[in-house]
Amino acid sequence: MPDFDPEFGTAQAHPARMYDYLLGGQDNFEADRAAIAGLLKAVPSARTGARENRAFLGRAVRYLVAEAGIRQFLDIGSGFPTVNNVHEVAQSIDPASRVVYVDNDPLVLARARQLLDGQPAGAGPGRVPGQTAFIQADLRDPAAILYHPVLRETLDLTQPVALMLVAVLHFFPDEADPAGIVAHLLAALAPGSYLVASHTTADFTADAGTAADGVQAVHQAGLPFQVRTAAQFTGLAFGGLRLADPGLVPVSEWRPADGPRPRPAEVGYYGAVGRKGY
Repeated sequence: MPDFDPEFGTAQAHPARMYDYLLGGQDNFEADRAAIAGLLKAVPSARTGARENRAFLGRAVRYLVAEAGIRQFLDIGSGFPTVNNVHEVAQSIDPASRVVYVDNDPLVLARARQLLDGQPAGAGPGRVPGQTAFIQADLRDPAAILYHPVLRETLDLTQPVALMLVAVLHFFPDEADPAGIVAHLLAALAPGSYLVASHTTADFTADAGTAADGVQAVHQAGLPFQVRTAAQFTGLAFGGLRLADPGLVPVSEWRPADGPRPRPAEVGYYGAVGRKGY
């Protein structure tokens, strides 16, 4: 299974830009659109899943700020800053919330600098309330993220942080040791920190062939990809964490707003929020 090369430019599909296209954004290229066309042929509800996943992120951030008292966020594999991203949701509730975004696509970083222009710069120990920062780094190297000077200028790791790994871990097959990566990141965070994560699954799909075709479509775009069961995802990401209600559920069922919701089979993502320590 090929590794993703973050320096490729625009000729190869990239998860951040594929996700952007699924959400109706403009920050994508032909390779990304072709990859999504193949995915939609295999899994026609992929857009529904992406949008429900995005809505889950917003609800999780609102919960963490309004109910759990979290004011710091580390969003890895964040993709392009867009409407209702982490900093917008968190800072709409408490303007003092601080956010660091991480992605390995240099084009994401360039776009982020445009969109986040005017945000206050880091100020070392006297951190600026409401600061938002963006760094180019790869989840495959968690130490480089944790010791990045911009992260250290923006977040205080002696205080609780919400680690956001939303719709990213399925790009890490077992041989890439995603469990070890998550454990490394969580070990660096203070007790009382949280993990917000979502992951694609075939648990809701009656036709195993459909799920296999969807995975194959992503592989054909040159990207590693692995769907996981509820038990596999829990073991990978949430071992030792206390899950906030309602636990591990389809992302559309995690503290949803009133009104109709798609069937789990149309969503295809699990999501949960877990707390480190008691």
